[in-house]
Amino acid sequence: MQTGVSTGTTSGAPTVTTTPKMAQRIGVPKEIFPGEKRVATIPEVVEKLIKLGFQVSVESGAGDAANMSDEAYRTVGATVVADAAQLWASSDIVFKVRAPTADEVALMREGSTLISFIWPAQNPELMQQFAARQVTVLAIDALPRMLSRAQKMDALTSMAGVTGYRAVIEAANAFGRFFNGQITAAGKVPPAKVFIAGAGVAGLAAIGTAAGLGAIVRANDTRAEVADQVTSLGGEFVKVEYAEEGGGGGGYAKVMSEGFQKAQREMYAKQAKEVDIIITTALIPGKPAPKLITAEMVRSMKPGSVIVDMAAEQGGNCELTEPGQAVVKHGVTIVGYTDLASRLSKQSSTLYATNLFRLTEELCKTKDGVIDVNMEDDAIRGLTVVKQGSITWPAPAPKLPPAPAAAAKPAAAPAAKKGHGHGAPSEPMAGNKLAIMFGVSAALFWFVGANAPAAFLAHFTVFVLACFVGYMVVWNVKPALHTPLMSVTNAISSIIAIGALVQIAPPFAEVVNRPDGWIRGLAAAGIVLTAINMFGGFAVTQRMLAMFRK
Repeated sequence: MQTGVSTGTTSGAPTVTTTPKMAQRIGVPKEIFPGEKRVATIPEVVEKLIKLGFQVSVESGAGDAANMSDEAYRTVGATVVADAAQLWASSDIVFKVRAPTADEVALMREGSTLISFIWPAQNPELMQQFAARQVTVLAIDALPRMLSRAQKMDALTSMAGVTGYRAVIEAANAFGRFFNGQITAAGKVPPAKVFIAGAGVAGLAAIGTAAGLGAIVRANDTRAEVADQVTSLGGEFVKVEYAEEGGGGGGYAKVMSEGFQKAQREMYAKQAKEVDIIITTALIPGKPAPKLITAEMVRSMKPGSVIVDMAAEQGGNCELTEPGQAVVKHGVTIVGYTDLASRLSKQSSTLYATNLFRLTEELCKTKDGVIDVNMEDDAIRGLTVVKQGSITWPAPAPKLPPAPAAAAKPAAAPAAKKGHGHGAPSEPMAGNKLAIMFGVSAALFWFVGANAPAAFLAHFTVFVLACFVGYMVVWNVKPALHTPLMSVTNAISSIIAIGALVQIAPPFAEVVNRPDGWIRGLAAAGIVLTAINMFGGFAVTQRMLAMFRK
């Protein structure tokens, strides 16, 4: 709030009056980069920005390539401006997709704020131009991605997901067969084999898309932790036979050692001979794209194969890539388009506009149409590369929450005596004790065999074997499988119940008066225990299945 002082009061004391701040105007210019079809905000998001208190101006035709007309912006309350210079001059905040050109920087008003992709490491001259104009610049590509609350503003992830999907579509367009295998009256069509180098956000999106189309998908990444993600999306993780971890922090991979790179090239050379399509996604911000696919590998690929190089804008992962072009070399189509996200302009614009809106919410928590670039906020500090003419990039590492304190180790339990203590590891039995035990067991079995009836001996033998087998089977099952095992044993319990019913068939009144009364008594007890086991097993199974129902 602005304050002013007035002295015309009856008491003679000055009166402090307040005047509200003027709502800031957000300007959305038309992208002038060749082939760029995206727009920085969409009508649905304009409506939300106005509710935050902002005024919004859009250059005429800014959304045409993304199927968003000027009339759609006017309908939700935006002002459509015909002249680009007027838009830049009248805007307090400018939303853009591509980094501005030198001519566009010259149009910026002193003290205004720009939010866009900037890539400060690759554009040092542009940073100096911003500083000379005394503006504030927030680079959406500099967002600290390791902060969990920054995910809603992560435009890099949004665009990477779009480019990964589009890369597979471009590959399918250039490929001469189906992705999925088919058996038709005209013959059998084998499924396409796709290899994806790099399993970051773009790579995972490509894996999911290719697997959804029915292809056999393989993938590799220097970060071992993504193997499970590759598998969960329907792909096969191809491991490099070299022990080195490739996590570089911030969600990116690091530059690997020469030994790892050599082993990786050998693996890529093998895959190039086997697969039909290769999609490369390897890129480290601020560095040229690593060369993963050599000309020799391209020559070894089958005629009609396809390479989609998603790192073409930074030089490409393939030695034969021509940025911005799709070329055929050695019978292989190499797609080096640098505008994959722009080729899905409506979807990309929607996601990007949502990311900028979430950022605007963080900048304008008071919802009064005025942003506050709070340099104490780790996420905002990381984004801010120029503050009122002063270059603030690179930002210091954000303060991550402290790691949880390690739990105190419990006091060591006193050593259990031999043969005692539940859960204590058993010691190997001495040879003389083992011999004694076997000797006593053999004597007991001889005594039973010499004195018991033949029928009893047969049943007793089956009983002993059943106890032994049952003990060994149950004892070697992992605890995690005990509940499913209880369900499976219902089948065995039903066999026991049938046998007991056969033994107890005559009326119970006759049991005590017959020679086999004890057998029937045990059968009755067996039926009771088995019934408890069976009903309990079904109840546990029902509860277990309920856990997986929506």
